Amino acid sequence: MKHLTGIAGLTDAEIGALLDRADNYADALEKGGFQSELLRGAVIINMFFEASTRTRTSFELAALRLGAGVINWDAETSALKKGETFADTIAVLNAMKPDAVIIRHSEYGAPEYLAKRVSCAVINAGDSYREHPTQALLDALTIRRRKGRIEGLTVTICGDIAHSRVAASNMILLSRLGACVRIVAPAALMPDKLPAAGIEKFDTMKKGLPGSDIVMMLRPQKERMQAGLIDSDKKYFEDYGLTREKLDWAGPEALVMHPGPLTRGIEIADDVADDPKRSLILQQVANGVAVRMAALDLLLSARKNT
Repeated sequence: MKHLTGIAGLTDAEIGALLDRADNYADALEKGGFQSELLRGAVIINMFFEASTRTRTSFELAALRLGAGVINWDAETSALKKGETFADTIAVLNAMKPDAVIIRHSEYGAPEYLAKRVSCAVINAGDSYREHPTQALLDALTIRRRKGRIEGLTVTICGDIAHSRVAASNMILLSRLGACVRIVAPAALMPDKLPAAGIEKFDTMKKGLPGSDIVMMLRPQKERMQAGLIDSDKKYFEDYGLTREKLDWAGPEALVMHPGPLTRGIEIADDVADDPKRSLILQQVANGVAVRMAALDLLLSARKNT
């Protein structure tokens, strides 16, 4: 594994190694005070072209927990603002010999474009609506740690499927790991083509939620959609927002997930998001650090040994 640009490019063995290593790191982090010098001397560049709280901060924490140095590159203060091309920016950064670049970009396929032009490891922190591999891995880890397994579970992803890289990576990963994956969305937010086979599609939560072990909510990504795809926030919440009543359709043991950021009162109700027994949202955040530690560990350790 030279790069982590998408779930689709990983072998089953690589997925297993990432989840197992992340599981170990999650155990260590839960005990508190974990610090390692495993990647001491390595320098990692966070290259975010889109806003982020959870992903960018957890990558930074993951690097620091493993002893690596981090540079948070800022597009707003870079030479791109002076007219430099993206290709020239990549060439300049590569000449400085970083050990890894973590990139989030609005352009479809930007991480793969970067990976072909640098000599270091590249990790995709989200590109357009294509993929967000570490989010899917942390979601899988969260499910596995709470339920003890993924195979045989029913995971229902609800909301803006068409514009969600999280949904895309989760459909690929969870179906490969043996889950029954369903998606629920209004017609305007349901993609014509899906990235994995065997996904069950529903147009209402009443039809899609019964029998679900996990209900994963997604926000309407208004920054990527055309105006008018949602009639109103109020109407959307009535039809596709997760309330206590709708969660009961899934069953009394169903658990709630959300990759964040939450838009409360649009795709999820406060009492559902904050339910200490049924919401896994903060566990997802915590497990994000462990997954990103595992990714950096496996990618950079392999390069040190070659």
